[in-house]
Amino acid sequence: MTKIVKTDAEWLSQLGDLAYRVTRQAATERPFSHDDTPEGQGSYRCICCGAELFTSDARYNSGCGWPAFTTPARDEAIDNHLDLTHGMKRVEVRCHECDAHLGHVFPDGPPDRGGLRYCINGVALAFDRDE
Repeated sequence: MTKIVKTDAEWLSQLGDLAYRVTRQAATERPFSHDDTPEGQGSYRCICCGAELFTSDARYNSGCGWPAFTTPARDEAIDNHLDLTHGMKRVEVRCHECDAHLGHVFPDGPPDRGGLRYCINGVALAFDRDE
């Protein structure tokens, strides 16, 4: 499968400044700027390409300031990369379809739900409510 590729100008035109900086340049939005939980059940999709990344069943309130999930919608939806920036060792998560930076995954999630916390920039997600 070929990744979705666009020019920087195309991504910026589609996404706007903040979403472009986060998803295409690996920036991070301010904490608590998008941590509102939509009502109802649904899917969280990549703002860049529309790929399903997470479901509302995996969302939980971690108190970290960003949307948090315990598992991706499917393992193949997310690619993990070692991130050694900012003097830390972390695991970055990216959309498999378009390589959008989403956030990071940490081993401090709910133990009864697998122990992982996918800490995701809200601006990288679009919520698609089930009908």
